[in-house]
Amino acid sequence: MNRSATYVVTEFVLLGFPGCWEIQIFLFSLFLTIYILTLLGNGAIICAVRWDPRLHTPMYFLLENFAFLEIWYVSSTVPNMLTNILSKTKAISFSGCFLQFYFFSSLGTTECLFLAIMAYDRYLAICHPLHYPTIMTGKFCGMLVSLCWLIGFLSYPIPIFFISQLPFCASNVIDHFLCDMDPLMALSCAPAPITELIFNIQSSLFLFLTILYILLSYTLLLKAVFQVPSAAVRKKAFFTCGSHLAVVSLFYGTVMVMYVSPTYGMPTLMQKILTLVYSIMTPLFNPLIYSLRNKDMKLALRNLLLSMRISHNS
Repeated sequence: MNRSATYVVTEFVLLGFPGCWEIQIFLFSLFLTIYILTLLGNGAIICAVRWDPRLHTPMYFLLENFAFLEIWYVSSTVPNMLTNILSKTKAISFSGCFLQFYFFSSLGTTECLFLAIMAYDRYLAICHPLHYPTIMTGKFCGMLVSLCWLIGFLSYPIPIFFISQLPFCASNVIDHFLCDMDPLMALSCAPAPITELIFNIQSSLFLFLTILYILLSYTLLLKAVFQVPSAAVRKKAFFTCGSHLAVVSLFYGTVMVMYVSPTYGMPTLMQKILTLVYSIMTPLFNPLIYSLRNKDMKLALRNLLLSMRISHNS
């Protein structure tokens, strides 16, 4: 290691997206609109589940917590990205960069775990309907949700702390719109194969184990559905699970391309776009997918808007 090329990094520079000032203003307006719509959409789901007693079931309790998670997930990147777009220096403090890295990784892992327990909930409801009320109780459901948050947030402090202790070379410029593993490791002067390996193995395990469990759950679920003689019941089961499968496909599809397939030959702009899809676009689409494909949710949202309008007029 060349010590002369090393210095104490106090801040990083996030290049974000290239383009002239007009393009930056357009991107700011676009991402701000997406962020507001995401907050409104997921917030509406939380309010609808809280407000409508018919939605006080384990499935909607999980959906409410998932919407709450999505608000925090998108908030871990977008506010700083909006500030960065308008900033002339495009700087983020050293501690701010690693805090964003920690929350982004933890919330992403928590989302994987949430999608897995939502698949488990649908599996129990369709494959074991008689045992469902006794297994998926409010207490058990709350315990599963708590475990998702705990595992997600307790998995990364140690590896991220060791990454933050690495020496960084003369450049502190990150060609991305957020602080992530690969861009940070590229700036390190000293190789840390063990730390990098632990982080990658940990992230890959969460990713692969949850997606394998979801695929297994839906394989058993589909097998059970096809054995049902009633076409109406089969249609209802497919309709109920379709929303979750759409969210799983959107999230895991882009994450797999980004973190599992080789990205060395992938253009930096393409990496940024893929990161945008699963970190920003997925939280935006989730409320639309769940509300548009769910009659109970549409009715609850309609009644909620109607009651708000009545109270406003009165």
